Amino acid sequence: MTPLWTARAIAAATGGTASADFTVQGVAFDSREVTKGDLFIAMKGEATDGHKFIDRAIAAGAAGIVCETAIDYPHIHVADSVAALDALGVASRARSHGRIIGVTGSAGKTGTKEALFAALDRYRPGRAHRSVKSYNNHVGVPLSLARMTSTADYGIFEMGMNHAGELAALTRMVRPHVAIVTTIAPAHMEFFGSEEAIADAKGEIFEGLEPGGTAILPFDSPHYARLRDKAERHAAHLVSFGLGEGADVRAVDWLPDGQGGSLVTAQVQDALLCFTLAQGGAHWVSNALAVLAAVKAVGGDLPAAGLAFAEMGGLAGRGARHRVPVAGGEILLIDESYNANPASMAATIGQLGNESANRKIAILGSMRELGSDSDAYHAALAAPLVAAGVQFALLVGPEMTPLAKALEGQIDFAHVAAHPDAQARLGTVIRPGDAVLVKGSNSVGLSYLVTALTNGEF
Repeated sequence: MTPLWTARAIAAATGGTASADFTVQGVAFDSREVTKGDLFIAMKGEATDGHKFIDRAIAAGAAGIVCETAIDYPHIHVADSVAALDALGVASRARSHGRIIGVTGSAGKTGTKEALFAALDRYRPGRAHRSVKSYNNHVGVPLSLARMTSTADYGIFEMGMNHAGELAALTRMVRPHVAIVTTIAPAHMEFFGSEEAIADAKGEIFEGLEPGGTAILPFDSPHYARLRDKAERHAAHLVSFGLGEGADVRAVDWLPDGQGGSLVTAQVQDALLCFTLAQGGAHWVSNALAVLAAVKAVGGDLPAAGLAFAEMGGLAGRGARHRVPVAGGEILLIDESYNANPASMAATIGQLGNESANRKIAILGSMRELGSDSDAYHAALAAPLVAAGVQFALLVGPEMTPLAKALEGQIDFAHVAAHPDAQARLGTVIRPGDAVLVKGSNSVGLSYLVTALTNGEF
């Protein structure tokens, strides 16, 4: 097996000194994620120091260490491990012959990235690479780059930010041939103050485009013109996607398939493609259109992408669907517990309304980082809940107080302070035949409720 990195290549990339010859097949900076044959990068952070976990990494099978001190194990000695990780990511990008895609947006980044990987891996099995989990920040992006093999034909990288300027630095490291903005929504508002500022920050992804690169833009966004103006300064090609007439890649028709997904007919510039999308809702149709635009831009196969869409299961915390046995029957559990902003909340509540169920139950956690308009954004969720025919809402977190007030006299609800209180209520809330949506900002901890439900601990 061709190694991912040799000690000599790591030393050359990082400017470090190798203590011995060794090869590695993976890269990690969390000792809990180390597997046999990995390179462990021991980094000093605000909360802890990775050098304390070198022995643990070796015990887990690490073949080499990048560190700032001399040790008895095979290692590369560097002056700064964080800078070494950046340098290794840059070196990985420099040696790559593949077509690189960058993905950002206020919502849908991870789902779009995973769908892109599924589409391109189906076309070239084993030759596509993507960032795992939500490794999309200043350490996650270089780590994901460093993990890309030199033989990969495609690389897909998610990039996130919560302050202006962060995405510009990441995209210049990734140097994408194709850059996608999925959507613009009021996320991280406390750091930006307006959606226009968020659009400007997301538009930074175009600054890193390679010469001849393609920008893929959300045609239905009210900030489309603003994004397009930014993209025109950096991209050779602009492709719009959306549900509306006039987009370069658009949904000619789509409808629920009766199994939680959608049947879609899409116009992809000069091609027409009909496919089944395992995920439901207009937001997932939009994500799929962005994927098709990117697949075409990098020379992938559209029919293979269509087949991949049908096979894609939901991601944990981002739409995974579980049939959970309960006394007297079962429930449908929809896990959207990883993230939430006003746009994604409204979209998933709307999709809950399309489910066939005895009752529709929404367990909603606070939306964080919304700034001074947080109360208004939370209260505004009352309308989609009523429109979706939700019979009961369990609201979790102090930020949900305005929504509780807005729901009075409209639907049944309960409001609790935190996820342990919500878990204590599950046994009185859930009934056989229910469709249960769990969604909130990750910091609220609703993933614990998902675990409790799937394990029958309620």
